[in-house]
Formats: sequence, structure tokens, C-alpha cells
Amino acid sequence: MNETSNALLGPAEIRDLAGRLGVRPTKTLGQNFLHDGGTVRKIVRIAALKPGERVVEVGPGLGSLTLGLVEAGASVVAIEIDPLLAGQITGTVQGRFPDADFEVVLSDAMDVTTLPGAPPTALVANLPYNVAVPVLLTMLQRFDSLERVLVMVQAEVADRIAAVPGSKIYGIPSVKAAWYASARRVGTIGRNVFWPAPNVDSALVYLERREPPSTTAPRERVFTVVDTAFAQRRKTLRAALAGLFGSGAAAETALRAAGVDPSARGETLVVEQFARIAEQLGQRGEGAA
Repeated sequence: MNETSNALLGPAEIRDLAGRLGVRPTKTLGQNFLHDGGTVRKIVRIAALKPGERVVEVGPGLGSLTLGLVEAGASVVAIEIDPLLAGQITGTVQGRFPDADFEVVLSDAMDVTTLPGAPPTALVANLPYNVAVPVLLTMLQRFDSLERVLVMVQAEVADRIAAVPGSKIYGIPSVKAAWYASARRVGTIGRNVFWPAPNVDSALVYLERREPPSTTAPRERVFTVVDTAFAQRRKTLRAALAGLFGSGAAAETALRAAGVDPSARGETLVVEQFARIAEQLGQRGEGAA
């Protein structure tokens, strides 16, 4: 994977730019800068962006993926938490694509509730490993204009997001992501395309927005049930949800009313079943509203 062009940032340019800025990648911010043009174009190709499409990128860093997005003709708004990087990236983009439709928002992605310009229809990002799941779920929740998402995350996290019921890695990220979208892993990314190289492999996960389950229970209550069910995942649902419903007997009654086997475990349920359990919780006047 050594495809590069003058428009994109290669390894030497990444190190030179970081050196001039005095940037030292930090684990705190989960910074691993992508420096391979072939990988950038692979991501952009899978994203299948339309010319002029509004795309939000979280954690653009030095701008490697950003340049690939604007090269493809996307209208990009990038959210960057690091003031130094946020101050530099506009110059990096304009230096290679003077006519690019690009703007940067200096903020923690978890604090962003609105974005400038047209509502984004796609999220494409190399997410910091340490906050990948909460950032992904928050963006899906706050920006219902997002029709699809393509993010690079730790390979293990990608597998968990895309996991199906009954698998050992199916859990909270799997169910919550399924509330918003269908998810699948669509590629593996090696370690040597980053600086510094992470000590784990990366993967691409693609999510396509779909309607949430048809339910009278609010999302917050459904997620409370999900969190509780997986807090002690080896327990049966009757035991795991006993505290939420007030007793094991009450939990069993609610589970049966929801059409769920009380002896089942959370790892076997689809999101629609969690929603039905949450409806029963709501009828008892308990749980998150």
C-alpha cells in the first residue's frame, strides 16, 4: 500500500508537518496518524460518496483522510479536539485543494450538538480507539440526517459493533448500534499505515441507517435494559433484570409478557426484543423515561 499522490500526505510529509507543528501523537487523544494514500483511497472508495455530499469527519488529525474526502468532491466538516491540529488543517486542505468545500469545528465530538452548513448524510472517520463506540453512537443519535457511516476502529471493536446475536462478542455496542443501523465489517487495515503504528489491528465497519424498532418505549429506557442485561452477561435475564423490575419474579413476568424466555441471556436477543422488555418496564412505571 504505497500509492500516494501530491494531493495526499505520505509518511515523510506527515512527520515533517508534525515536526513543524511540534505535534507529538498522544495516547490520551488516541492519535495514530494515517499516512498511506492507498488506504485513504480505499476508505473513500468504500464510502461511495456522491459529488458535493456533506460529510462529517471526526478526528481529522493532520488531514490525511480529509484530503481523500475532498479529492473525491465531498463537502467536508471536520470535528477536531486538538486546537493546534484544528488551526492547521484548513491550510493543509487549501494548499492542495484551493476550491475545496471544507470547514473545521474545534470541539470534542461528544459535545457537538449542531454542525454548520447542510446536515451531513455521511460520517467517514478514523476514530480514536479510546472513544470510538461512544462517539459513533452519539453521532448517530444527534444527527439523524446521517444515512451511512464508515469508520476505522480497532478490529476487535469493529467485530463487536457488527456482531450478531448468539456470538460471544455480541454485546452492548452491537445492540445499541443495531437500534440505529445495520452494521458489517468491510475491511482490515494493517498497522504499518499509521504513525505511530498502533499495537492492535484496525478494521473498517460500515453502518447503514434504518428505522429504529417500532416501540412505545423511548430509546433511553431500551438502552437501560440493554446495559443491565449485559452488566453480568453470564446471568439469565430473569436474574440480570431482577433489580430493574424489583424482583426475579417480576422480571420473569415481564419477560414472558414480552415474549422472551426468562432463562435466556442477553447475548441471544435482538434489539426488538430488548424494546419489548423496555415496554414492560414502562408499564410498571420504572426505569429511564
